[in-house]
Amino acid sequence: MSLRRFIAKRVLLIFPILFGVSVITFALVHITPGDPVDVVVALNPDISPAEEARLRGRYGLNDPIWRQYLDWLVGVLQGDFGRVIATDRAVSTVIAERLPETVALGIFGWVFAVVIAVPTGIYAAVRKDELGDHVSRFLALSGISIPNFWLGLMLILVGALTLNLWPVLAPRSPLYAPEMLWYLLLPGITIGTASASTLMRIMRSSMAEEMNKEYVTAARAKGLPERTVVLKHVLRNSLISVTTVAAFLTASIVSGSVVVEQVFGWPGLGRALISAVSNREIDLILGITLFIGVAIILANLVADILYAVLDPRIRYD
Repeated sequence: MSLRRFIAKRVLLIFPILFGVSVITFALVHITPGDPVDVVVALNPDISPAEEARLRGRYGLNDPIWRQYLDWLVGVLQGDFGRVIATDRAVSTVIAERLPETVALGIFGWVFAVVIAVPTGIYAAVRKDELGDHVSRFLALSGISIPNFWLGLMLILVGALTLNLWPVLAPRSPLYAPEMLWYLLLPGITIGTASASTLMRIMRSSMAEEMNKEYVTAARAKGLPERTVVLKHVLRNSLISVTTVAAFLTASIVSGSVVVEQVFGWPGLGRALISAVSNREIDLILGITLFIGVAIILANLVADILYAVLDPRIRYD
């Protein structure tokens, strides 16, 4: 199978997956009792029954569920993701406002994971079965096992409240301001720790496997310095699996942002999603869920393509 055909096949799979995500999300939202108008009425007791009925009619909440879903789907295909009933703002506007915050947090977490994982994985492989390897293994297992929300709360408790080194409140500066790096540090470490741990173990295993191969023995027999053997020959081959896994981990960073943003009060898509669930804002829930789904699917698509480019045998599986 050619690379172009492989990519086309993977891209075509995106559409049924997104359709399934939207159907399941829509069904789950409607399982719970109540709707966004109930929330608006609860917050504004002065709203008359006539105004409540007008709101339900305007947003189609009296229609059958299948009709509501079809109306939403047709709107999405036309670029209209619906409106937030409580504020009467377009869902696309809310997503556009929150997206840069989530992207910045995701990039920080991803860079943190790679910067920590690659050198630590190399060190653990070179020092296999020594003290450094055991310590790195313990840290990696701890990082994978610790839940994001618990790690975030501990970082706030120690770094912000006890040592008073980092701000606790949500950022008020523009995203491009230099001080934003300070605000990004704790949530970025929280969201990147699990990925760094996973990537470190993959790096260590891949390096250790490569170092046992015959070409490494031959390179050593030629008298090449160990540093050259490791960094020039072993590392290059080991990065194939690490690169593909790093792309897959992007998906976990995107999904993990929902919890981390809520813990740190970070004004991104994840926090907006939790707020939308609390307020039963159906269109906003569907819009953000669909957007996160697209991001995760694209991350996996990039991983698949990278894998197919680096290892052509995968195209024939």
